[in-house]
Amino acid sequence: MNIDEVVLNFSPGSMTALNVVIGLIMLGIALDTAPSDFAVVRRAPRAMLLALVAQLVLLPAVTFGLTLALDLQASLALGLILVACCPPGNVSQVLTYRAGGNVALSVSFTAVANVVYIVAMPLSIAFWGGLHPTASAILTEVSLDPLEVLRDVALVIGLPFAVGVGVRARWPRLAARVQRPVRWFSLLALVGFIVAALAGNFSVFVAYIGVVALAVFCHEAVALGVGYGVGRLGGLGPREVKALTFETGIRNAGLGLGLVFAFFGGLGGMAVVAGWWGIWDIIAGLALATAWARWSRSRAGDRSEAAA
Repeated sequence: MNIDEVVLNFSPGSMTALNVVIGLIMLGIALDTAPSDFAVVRRAPRAMLLALVAQLVLLPAVTFGLTLALDLQASLALGLILVACCPPGNVSQVLTYRAGGNVALSVSFTAVANVVYIVAMPLSIAFWGGLHPTASAILTEVSLDPLEVLRDVALVIGLPFAVGVGVRARWPRLAARVQRPVRWFSLLALVGFIVAALAGNFSVFVAYIGVVALAVFCHEAVALGVGYGVGRLGGLGPREVKALTFETGIRNAGLGLGLVFAFFGGLGGMAVVAGWWGIWDIIAGLALATAWARWSRSRAGDRSEAAA
């Protein structure tokens, strides 16, 4: 069975539910985003520039090279490219906090990036996917229209984000009360949705989990590494490097999964990649954040003992 020819079963009602969940995720992020968070462009322009370069340029470019190095089938390759072109995931701030990173900067990174990605994401998918020697055929077959993707992305992530920022600015107390429940509910709903989608197509998932797991494992490591490397080479402080690492390494794979069904007809390789990415990046991110926090505390303890 060629995974490039497999189409996963996904009802129109489920597609609507996924869009609602993604919209809630963006609403939850926006309710915790103050207008002042966008001032990071002025307060820390170098950090913001590094974050955008890491996510918009380096991550898709390195992903493109990784798909060639792993010699992946077309739909798997395009799935990785799609995820790399998605905006940062909403758990990046949670992981940054757990690792002891600069949470305020992480929030600002996410706020600015999600606005930029409304326009950048469809253009990036079309550009990098169109360059790929095998995945480009899929884009040709589906006749991907960047403007149509832009319209849908604006409705699914742009509108809820704008509403959330507006509510936060106009009614900050209300936003503070509902922000945490909305974010956690949407996160759990997304994880449950991805698990249900994979379970509903279990035979396809089992048949290709080996190659998909390897590809996603390598891609996640590369994404986190790009963020860490750019932060270190860019001269950011340790806490800022942690924020940039998770901002780059944690992608909104749920949105990617929605795009797979909306524009690529539920193409098997792309859907399994995006679905497994949505699970694995949380697992890998939590593991890294926990280990990083323990390592930082250990180093702080060693310095305290040395000073005594």
